Amino acid sequence: MINAIGMLEFNSVAKGIYVADQMVKVADVEIVTANSVCPGKYIAIVHGDVASVENSVKQGINYAEDFLVDHIVIPNVHPDVFPAVIAASVPSKIEALGILESYSLSALVIAADAVLKSAELRPIELRLGTGLGGRAYFTFTGDVADVKTGLEVGMEQVGSKGLLINGEVIPSPSKKLIKTLY
Repeated sequence: MINAIGMLEFNSVAKGIYVADQMVKVADVEIVTANSVCPGKYIAIVHGDVASVENSVKQGINYAEDFLVDHIVIPNVHPDVFPAVIAASVPSKIEALGILESYSLSALVIAADAVLKSAELRPIELRLGTGLGGRAYFTFTGDVADVKTGLEVGMEQVGSKGLLINGEVIPSPSKKLIKTLY
């Protein structure tokens, strides 16, 4: 049963690729994504049952040496986090739009999980570092009240760590804008 996600962030692409390989060899986990992100970092995200993800991340930390920037494990992760990470989340309708932006990739994954658990929301994309200078953002939709609730939760989560850049709610986004979100 897939109910946990683990992520390691590295300041070396070579070490990140090596460690991602080790992570899937030591535990029964699947790679959600493993790729380079700006500026010259690498992330490896795995999912599986909680014990397997915890073991994979623990071993990844051991192999990472001084190249580890950050790591997380989220047990009982919201199931919509996975598709958002790989930009495979296409809601049938965009209502209000929430945008949450962070300096930290790991902190934003945790915040996205909290946002999705806070109200009736659907993810659009969880962009982690690629083309963003090492930053991350999360877009999501729902009715205006739910989007505001989700954004407040996400901003509190990221802001408590001093990693918040900004958050915005667009109550009724233009169809011209919506086309650019996918």
